[in-house]
Amino acid sequence: MNPDLNRLQAYPFEKLAQLKQGIKPADKAHIALSIGEPRHAPPAFVLDELAASLDQIGRYPLTKGLPELRQAIAGWLDHRFQLNGQVDFESQVLPVNGTREALFAFAQAVVDRSRPAKVFMPNPFYQIYEGAALLAGAEPYFYNTLADNHYLPDFDAIDEKHWQDCQLLYICSPGNPTGAVIPLEQLKSLIEKAEQYDFIIASDECYSEIYFNDGQPPAGLLQAAIEMGNEAFKRCVVFHSLSKRSNLPGLRSGFVAGDAEVLKSFFQYRTYHGCAMSVPLQMASIKAWQDEQHVVDNRHEYQQKFKSVLDILQPVIDVNLPDAGFYLWLKTPIQDTDFAQQLFKQQNMTVVPGQYLSRHAHGINPGENHIRMALVAEQAETLDAAQRLKTFIEQL
Repeated sequence: MNPDLNRLQAYPFEKLAQLKQGIKPADKAHIALSIGEPRHAPPAFVLDELAASLDQIGRYPLTKGLPELRQAIAGWLDHRFQLNGQVDFESQVLPVNGTREALFAFAQAVVDRSRPAKVFMPNPFYQIYEGAALLAGAEPYFYNTLADNHYLPDFDAIDEKHWQDCQLLYICSPGNPTGAVIPLEQLKSLIEKAEQYDFIIASDECYSEIYFNDGQPPAGLLQAAIEMGNEAFKRCVVFHSLSKRSNLPGLRSGFVAGDAEVLKSFFQYRTYHGCAMSVPLQMASIKAWQDEQHVVDNRHEYQQKFKSVLDILQPVIDVNLPDAGFYLWLKTPIQDTDFAQQLFKQQNMTVVPGQYLSRHAHGINPGENHIRMALVAEQAETLDAAQRLKTFIEQL
């Protein structure tokens, strides 16, 4: 067996199951705020297209995907991030079966095992980044994102010796779990560091379409590159998905876009990796990327839900609206594992302790004394959860 498998830690939800084991919860309907699985209704026109395309299931799909899908993706990127028509759908876009597998596979393709390799990632973080680094034979390097810096990375605080070994750097903006959005100027500075130290930036932007000010959408890495005159997106690769944007987590449809030379190598890897999106899923995805109204409606539903939840919680605990995304990253008045365990027992609600989403790095575990709550359910259940949480906090 691959010995690096022994370096993988238990997934957060495995730890959460152990934390809850043996506890009899209150006699109330269970509310799960632990998994970031959108539960708003998926767009009907996408489902209709999926059904209408099922006769294509007898075709082997191409790893590169249908040109119509790549064109739809390129058009969406260009419109959303003001890319001046610079995205070449032939060489700079690659459809993937959801960004989870793509974020993992990307490290396997780009890390050079023949020399010291570090993969940088935020802390707290999406655990796929760590597993990707370890199984690529690299060393994870965690950069903490802390409240005193508005949960943003402080790349200037990283020592040069670490930068010299960096081959791949993951960012997540808007962040999971913090919701923090990396500003455009900081993205530009990071691209400059990538040039200086010869590494690739993998920007996980899967939450980019859920934000709270319609006039201020989160910036993207390709957008920063264009503004710098980097029209080839050198060293820049972004990951996007229909899971959050369009409430289609089960469609497993996303894309990778950016530096053509990097994507050429990643495409070669994927031809062996064997993950090509089926044609019916591609046809449905085209419809989703070409429509924006359902995304606007979805975003407004989240905006209303967050306002209602914050109105309930702010009188009893320090909690604020995140920059974007659908998580609340809540500071806890007691140890986060105790908070999650007692909340489950007393209110039959499941949240994720922050320390399960982080690693001990630079003297601390930055997730400690936080919990992550995914406000993904319909309005009524979400408000019920907020009322239960308020009651729980008042009784602490």
